[in-house]
Amino acid sequence: MKSEAAIPRYTEIQRALEAQIMSGAWQPGHRVPAEHELLEQYSCSRMTVSKALSALAAAGLIIRKRRSGSFVASRVSEETVLEIHDTKAEILASGKPYSYEILSRRLRSATRKDVRRFGVPTKTRVLALLVRHFSGDQPFVIEDRIFNLTVVPDAAQEQFKHTPPSSWLLKRIPWTNTEHAIWATPASGNMASRLGIANGTACLVVERKTWQLGAPVTFVRLTYPGKLHRLIGRFRPASS
Repeated sequence: MKSEAAIPRYTEIQRALEAQIMSGAWQPGHRVPAEHELLEQYSCSRMTVSKALSALAAAGLIIRKRRSGSFVASRVSEETVLEIHDTKAEILASGKPYSYEILSRRLRSATRKDVRRFGVPTKTRVLALLVRHFSGDQPFVIEDRIFNLTVVPDAAQEQFKHTPPSSWLLKRIPWTNTEHAIWATPASGNMASRLGIANGTACLVVERKTWQLGAPVTFVRLTYPGKLHRLIGRFRPASS
């Protein structure tokens, strides 16, 4: 086993700078001390400092700009794959301001498409919502959601002026089962425009169905600009 003394000097510097970032002392956009400042602070060679900064850039923690210096990178949102998350809480946890807008709200009967993707009987009354969430000034995700009004009747009168649909639902209806589907797709047309990205930009799509004791509660399709979102999963081996 290697001792701490055996750790390369550039790794020590990398860990010290990383601690400043991960603790929140240096927020996204914060200017990392210049190379000559780090040379003096750590009494090391320029090559050692450069290796430490390169390692941080490779890990996505900083952005190095020629002639401008290095800056703490914006955090990429992470979502645990098999959990249901509150988009508002997720954005606020990243340190960015949160806002949202309802792009469309329709009370209608379930269509054949709803039956296929959601499992509700035909002619069931549903509420269909299209919501755009923002992280700061940047579109974060487009939420295409359907509520089964048989299970969630209060949603028919809710205008969601003060609380986004996902937050509202999580506080009211306990779910017992959920199913996720995840894939990548290029943005085009209205979706690209709504997310403020170019046509063809890679997007991450998360589709989720939720039930309460066998009854469909909600279907949602979440479309994220791919570079802003990452899914993580933790699993245990099945018992023999």
